[in-house]
Amino acid sequence: MDHKKYIIEKSEIFKEIIIFTPSVFFDIRGEIYSTYLEDVFKKYIPQSINFTHDKFALTNYNVLRGLHGDEKTWKLVSCVYGKVFQVIVDARPNSKTYMKWQSFIIDNDNKKMILVPPGFANGFYVMSDTALYHYKLAYHGDYNDADNQFTIKWNKPDLSIKWPSDKPILSMRDNSG
Repeated sequence: MDHKKYIIEKSEIFKEIIIFTPSVFFDIRGEIYSTYLEDVFKKYIPQSINFTHDKFALTNYNVLRGLHGDEKTWKLVSCVYGKVFQVIVDARPNSKTYMKWQSFIIDNDNKKMILVPPGFANGFYVMSDTALYHYKLAYHGDYNDADNQFTIKWNKPDLSIKWPSDKPILSMRDNSG
């Protein structure tokens, strides 16, 4: 099996957003695939940055997490179990695509991984009973946790994001924006 085969696509809206779909090997035992190969992914992030931090969020149905981001963190996001409605918003004020958004379905079937650069907000809504969402993070210095991130209100009227639910379960942070 050649683990180096990925389908690599660019977003239709944002030239900075890259979508990776790994090749999967199936047999009677199940399936196996690679989620990260340094020689592939290093082509898409600055040479001075390395992925050094992994986070997982086990989340229940109808929960919406986001929209969050910061100015220094690269995120490679995926849904290793379950199904999510993934949204990315360009929050860079000087960008031609400022406050434009794109959505994706990512799940354990399609195995898509989305590379989200700094300055973009990231959020997801869980469409399955539960979902295990994975963040692979790269940044300089210390990690920017919630108190050092920006939040865009999930239902900001001028964005008009078409979420799967208009009454998701939200944290206080996400409810207030």
